[in-house]
Amino acid sequence: MNKLQAYKDYQPVQYDYVDELPQSWQLLPNIAVFQERIEKGFVDEELLSVTIGRGIIKQSDLDKKDSSTLDKSKYLLIHPGDLVYSMRFRQGASGYSIYKGIVSPACTVLRPKRNIKINPRYFFYMFRTGFYKNYVERFAYGIADGQIPLRYTHFKRMYSIVPPLETQNAIVEYLDRKTKKIQEFISKKERLIDDIKEKELRNIEKVVTKGLKPKCEFKSLESNLFGLIPKHWQSKRLRFVARKVKTGTTPSGKQKDYFEKEDFNWFTPGDFNESLKLITSERKVSYEAIKDKQISVFPKKSVLIIGIGGTTGKVGLIHNEASSNQQINSITFNKEIIPEYGLHVLAFIGRNLLDILDYTTLPILNQTATKNLPFIVPPIEEQSKIISEVSKIRSITSESTEKIKHEIIKIKEYQESLITNTVTGKLKVPTN
Repeated sequence: MNKLQAYKDYQPVQYDYVDELPQSWQLLPNIAVFQERIEKGFVDEELLSVTIGRGIIKQSDLDKKDSSTLDKSKYLLIHPGDLVYSMRFRQGASGYSIYKGIVSPACTVLRPKRNIKINPRYFFYMFRTGFYKNYVERFAYGIADGQIPLRYTHFKRMYSIVPPLETQNAIVEYLDRKTKKIQEFISKKERLIDDIKEKELRNIEKVVTKGLKPKCEFKSLESNLFGLIPKHWQSKRLRFVARKVKTGTTPSGKQKDYFEKEDFNWFTPGDFNESLKLITSERKVSYEAIKDKQISVFPKKSVLIIGIGGTTGKVGLIHNEASSNQQINSITFNKEIIPEYGLHVLAFIGRNLLDILDYTTLPILNQTATKNLPFIVPPIEEQSKIISEVSKIRSITSESTEKIKHEIIKIKEYQESLITNTVTGKLKVPTN
């Protein structure tokens, strides 16, 4: 990457986040640069969203349900070239629009004043820097953490760094080029992480379903779920290797709030994670819920599996007694199965539920279906070795992915530094 140099001449300025600027640069109040655009009633225009990571995008491109109101008459019109920020400005929810459309009235739409020429993308870069987001916090008012509204009446009192237009254009061209290369680098690294995790999954599945003896004899099963398994392994229904299969419950006491005291883990699908460990739940219930028989209590070392919803089949191992809501089933294995081995078999089954369950829209794993799941049973000493091998595989993957994640963090830090230093004039971008 080319080394940028500082400008030759600077002028002193007195303001919170900058003490000098290159000659010919200005520090102007936002009211001198921007005017709020308030145009309503354009209900037929395309709905847009102001996101933290992607700036302004079409609502239809979001991977989530449309949460906007049916009445769009109060939504604000955006023109191409406008800048927009939402209540999450402090978190980075601001952007430059290439679209014409409408956004929630909770947003603020900015257009350049008619008597001033600017490159809006220069301000897009500045608004998303750490120093400017921190600066915003002083002018925002509200009580919602991370969603404190910054009204235009306060925004216009803030100051922005305004280089000559030629310099703005040069900075934008340079940062567009650099950020594109950085994003390509990040995307490549993220794909590499996905590939490593996919390889890890294949290796774990092979170990869990085929064992560690490559020269052993194999046999086929009535169910094709596991493919061929070692001949000396057994195949059983889950109910024959489980001591208990229970479904979670939600406390329903009318006169008591069982969630008032946070004593006991009460897991929900949102608590499940890639580690397959369920250590602590986001919500907890009081011990009184157990005393009043309002919740199901699962023994330690039980495996929990989500039985309904969009994450059906996800699993996790609890290390201490716990409870859950009714979307989750708990399996407590008998002495034939080491819980950690059972966890990995159930994780494999959970990823392949579509192949073994009858369903209409989404698979449902109730108690009966859970008890009837096919299961494979190696000798206990092999289970122990398989668990050790899985741990090694996961450790190698973790080491590799952490190195890559560190590279991504460093390049993002470089990007933040580069943007900050160029928009504040600490580094000079050559003009054509």
